[in-house]
Amino acid sequence: MSALQKSAFGRLATNRGNVNVTGSIIDKDSGEQVPARVQVTGASGNFIAPDNAIQKVGQGAPFFYSDGRFAVTVNKGPTRVVVERGTEYVPTTINLEAPSHGTVTVDIEIERWSDLGNRGWHPGNTHIHYDEKETRPDERLQLDPRVEDLRMTAVSILKRWDFDYATNKYTPGMLTEFSSDHHHVQCGEENRHDAPGRTSGYGHIMLLNIHNVVDPISRGLLVDSFDPDYPPLSYACDDTRRQGGIVIWCHNGQGMEAPVAAALGKVDAFNLFDPNWADAEYDIYYRMLNAGIKLPASTGSDWFVCSANRVYAYTGAEFEYGGWLTALKNGATFITNGPALSLEVDGQLPGAEVNAKPGQNLSSIASWTSHYPISRAEILYNGSVVASNFYPSGTKMGNLKADICVPADGWIVARLSSSTRDSFSQPIFAHTSPVYIKTGLKSAEMKNAAAFFDQEIEDSLIWVGTKGKFYNNRHRKEVIDLFREGQQVYKSMLK
Repeated sequence: MSALQKSAFGRLATNRGNVNVTGSIIDKDSGEQVPARVQVTGASGNFIAPDNAIQKVGQGAPFFYSDGRFAVTVNKGPTRVVVERGTEYVPTTINLEAPSHGTVTVDIEIERWSDLGNRGWHPGNTHIHYDEKETRPDERLQLDPRVEDLRMTAVSILKRWDFDYATNKYTPGMLTEFSSDHHHVQCGEENRHDAPGRTSGYGHIMLLNIHNVVDPISRGLLVDSFDPDYPPLSYACDDTRRQGGIVIWCHNGQGMEAPVAAALGKVDAFNLFDPNWADAEYDIYYRMLNAGIKLPASTGSDWFVCSANRVYAYTGAEFEYGGWLTALKNGATFITNGPALSLEVDGQLPGAEVNAKPGQNLSSIASWTSHYPISRAEILYNGSVVASNFYPSGTKMGNLKADICVPADGWIVARLSSSTRDSFSQPIFAHTSPVYIKTGLKSAEMKNAAAFFDQEIEDSLIWVGTKGKFYNNRHRKEVIDLFREGQQVYKSMLK
């Protein structure tokens, strides 16, 4: 067990008590037994888990995974059982008095506070790896989608030096042994390049719905000190598209190739707030949207399911894998670690395009429900807040309306934030994908974004030309030409 896991799990009991507590977790609506996270706290305040239980990974309160049943041994005295499942169920707490000996049996009902699936919104996690210290990846992967109530779960292979990551055992494609009618599990790939200096290399991309490995998985220092900084990630994007896959840029746009690949239309979605332990960072994303690049919002948890981060995609009906991926590419999404957030602009949902006249007012409304209270709701136009409400005492339900004057082309999103934290100790948040506005006029924000990326690429070209390692000048020229091609897209916006 890693130091991070030990810290997250807290002090485990040694199960030397005399009382057996057995539990069954029941979905109140269906009456069925369901998997969930369970926390048992004994009379002395210690966290108690069954022997050999799969443990939650991440910050915050310790939990173990249950397939719907659990049994622990506790000492006499007050005992607390907390059950959580995904983000749409109300956490349930049971307090009981353990006798000096014997068995205590409890049936714990859990109930949804929201059922987005009935409204056509289905959750997924697009970025998961298990590290080299995970010894039971099959058991964990069987539980993860069900405990977190995810309809689409994507683990991925990756290469970083000689680390033997546990999820590298899986083959790209649908993992039928872990899938069911309600839980679709696939294996994708994180294709990447790191380098010292210029924004830490080209960046990282997630490749989903692929059937074969996109080679090379990594290049440069992630392989060894002499591996070349070639090929660029854009080539991996092209290979993925040829397989019918989709490309998601990771880590809030980190990497100097992100503006190049995005400008050339090689990116299908954009992962925000992953990894979850970083601050929510929207700067690069908003600049790309300002540059007129359509990029749906997505998210994941990165190392294990160590946060409640998820992306909801709107299929308008029951979950279907292909339809979910299409909705993600079309931008009918919002990302969240709890709240259900919706946005309508002139009656249109995220991903839609609204035609308007310059100077026209568009009616916008953001609506939300949440188990945990949120502190602030905002509507933004071209990255600037145009409507905002602050709730000092928090609120679990509400809406925010705004009539937005749109002088030029742009985009509108809604977002939520909170000082409240969930059991992963993460601040509560939500963010929609954009509704795109078309007026026929370029915005001032577009020119500012284009100038920013033009200079960013120019600085990157200096690194490629003088610092990058290549086996021959032809490869270096290929990367330079690719970056120049992307740069020209931004230069054309400045004319």
